[in-house]
Amino acid sequence: MSSKEKPTLGGTRIKPRKRNIAAPLDPAAFADAVVQIYLDNAGDLELIAKSLESSDLNFSRYGDTFFEVVFTGGRTQPGTTKPDEGERHSYSIIDCEPMREAILPSVIYIQKILRRRPFLIKNLENVTRRFMQSLELFEENERKKLAIFTALAFSQKLSGLPPETVFQPLLKDNLVGKGLVLTFITDFFKEYLVDNSLDDLISILKRGKMEDNLLDFFPSSKRSAEGFSEHFTKEGLVALVEYNEKKIFEVTLKEMKTALTTQIAEEAEISEVIDTVKQRVKDAKLPDIEVIRILWDVLMDAVQWSGKNQQQNANAALRQVKAWAELLNTFCTNAKLELELLYKVQMQCYEDAKLMKLFPEIVRSLYEQDVLAEDTIMHWFRKGTNPKGRQTFVKALEPFVTWLEEAEEEE
Repeated sequence: MSSKEKPTLGGTRIKPRKRNIAAPLDPAAFADAVVQIYLDNAGDLELIAKSLESSDLNFSRYGDTFFEVVFTGGRTQPGTTKPDEGERHSYSIIDCEPMREAILPSVIYIQKILRRRPFLIKNLENVTRRFMQSLELFEENERKKLAIFTALAFSQKLSGLPPETVFQPLLKDNLVGKGLVLTFITDFFKEYLVDNSLDDLISILKRGKMEDNLLDFFPSSKRSAEGFSEHFTKEGLVALVEYNEKKIFEVTLKEMKTALTTQIAEEAEISEVIDTVKQRVKDAKLPDIEVIRILWDVLMDAVQWSGKNQQQNANAALRQVKAWAELLNTFCTNAKLELELLYKVQMQCYEDAKLMKLFPEIVRSLYEQDVLAEDTIMHWFRKGTNPKGRQTFVKALEPFVTWLEEAEEEE
């Protein structure tokens, strides 16, 4: 045989290679098969999970359809929650009682399914997102069941279901405007807080990018701090109301601090700064004590400190006190507020090593500028209650207190 000739197998039939022909898409047949498993096992979720595990159903292709069957008992028509043609079962989440005892088994059942087929989490997200965007298509009782299911899903940490999958789709104007979202989220909050703390709830809201936007769940006519407090107080969620009030308060303080920092950096007239503070105190009803704390923080933050050079730091701090004494005087209007300012100075000098030795000089400067009265200083010296660095500061202030006492005796 020539080396150029190729050998052949006489009489051998060579089969052509099969092409990977995709099976036709048939979600209806898949849905019917899952429904039949529910019916065959009379809704026993433990047995259903085992039957699904041993089946050859194509979950990777029909994951969304599977969760439609779990939630509604069968396939749903596109864009609706109405049943499509085909078999249905009556053991779905929508068909059970709107109680945690009735819904929790379904959450645990889905958890088992997802552990065996973790790729289905994306399908659960898809269906959850679609249902959240279609709340108006559900009956009131059905929306409550969805809210309870969602709360239990997060409580049970259902295979990492992302909070944004639930919260973000809810923010459709028509759903919010009709009050459907507020009702849903209220049921969700109440159910979730049965087994979890407020901190846990806030953590979920943060991950869902809703911590600072809770008012977005409210119709525009009720979208106010007062509306928030009234609604959730009525629903028994007082802890949530208190949290929101604290959050608003912190934001208000931060905004005021930013505004004052800008004015001081731009060397605005003291009268302008005073007017700004008065207006913000009036608008936000800020406590006088918080105003004093903010003013001192802003003034000290604006000082150009010079590292470890104590004398330069002392001079800079004292210049700042003298320059803005009128501002401090305007709002330091009684002994209680003066004492609060003194405690604020104490804490700053205690927490900042470069200011540790400046405490007596700052106190003396505040006295000379008529911001702190002698009685306030003596009260702090004899009966001060803040222990942070107190012994050190009392000893450092002794010469000045002695001077005050001698001056008083001479008078």
